[in-house]
Amino acid sequence: MTVAMTERFDEEEDGDEAEVLALATRIVEALLFASAMPLSAEELARSVPAGVDVAQVLEHLIELYAPRGVNLRLVAGGYAFRTAPDLGYLLAAEAEPPRKLSRAALEVLSIIAYHQPVTRAEIEEIRGVATAKGTLDILLEAGWVRLRGRRRSPGRPVTYGTTPGFLDHFGLDRIDDLPGLDELKGSGFIEGRLTKDLTVPIPDDDPDLRADEDPLGDLFTPLDDGEGPPHRADE
Repeated sequence: MTVAMTERFDEEEDGDEAEVLALATRIVEALLFASAMPLSAEELARSVPAGVDVAQVLEHLIELYAPRGVNLRLVAGGYAFRTAPDLGYLLAAEAEPPRKLSRAALEVLSIIAYHQPVTRAEIEEIRGVATAKGTLDILLEAGWVRLRGRRRSPGRPVTYGTTPGFLDHFGLDRIDDLPGLDELKGSGFIEGRLTKDLTVPIPDDDPDLRADEDPLGDLFTPLDDGEGPPHRADE
C-alpha cells in the first residue's frame, strides 16, 4: 500500500468516527431535551452507537451550550438542560410560583436531608417539638421526601429520606453537596444559634435499606406507628 493510499484510508476512517460521534451527539441532545427528568450517563449510553464514549459526548455538549441561553448541567446524578443563570429573570413571570414552606417544614426537610433515614419520633427529638403529620405530607406531595422503610424497633415506625426531585429542585448533584457545618458558619446562616457541641452529619441518601430497616410492606396494615399517643403539633 502506498503512502497516498494509507493517508486516504486514515482520512476515511477518521471521517467515519466523526460521523458516528456527530450522530451520538444528536441522539444525546434529543434525549435530554425530551426528558422531564435528568438522565444519567449510563442511561444515555444505552442509546448511542456502540463504542462511543458518552462522557466525551456530554463534555462536548456542555461546552457547546455554555454560552447559550440554556446550559447542560449535572443535577441529581444525571444531566439536564437548565436556563442559563443570568437569564432566569426573563422566565420569572412564566414560572410556577415557588412552593412556600413554613419554618416547621423547612426544619423537618433539613433534618431528613442530613439525618436520613429518620423516623418522625427522631425528627421530633432533634427539633425538640412535636411535628404535625401535615408537615410531612406537604414534603411528600412536593416530591422531595419519600417513605424508605420501617425501623426495626417497637411499632416499626416509617423511615423518611430525600428523593432525586429534592436534589433537582435545589440544584444539587449529590446529597453530600449540602453545606457542612463550617460552610454554614461561614455563611452566617446559623451564627449565634448553635451550641458548642453541635455537629452536622455527612448526609447519605443511599436508596438501599440499612441493617435496621425493613421494607415498607403494606402501608395500610394497622400497625402502631411507634410515635406514641397524639400530642400537640407545631402547626
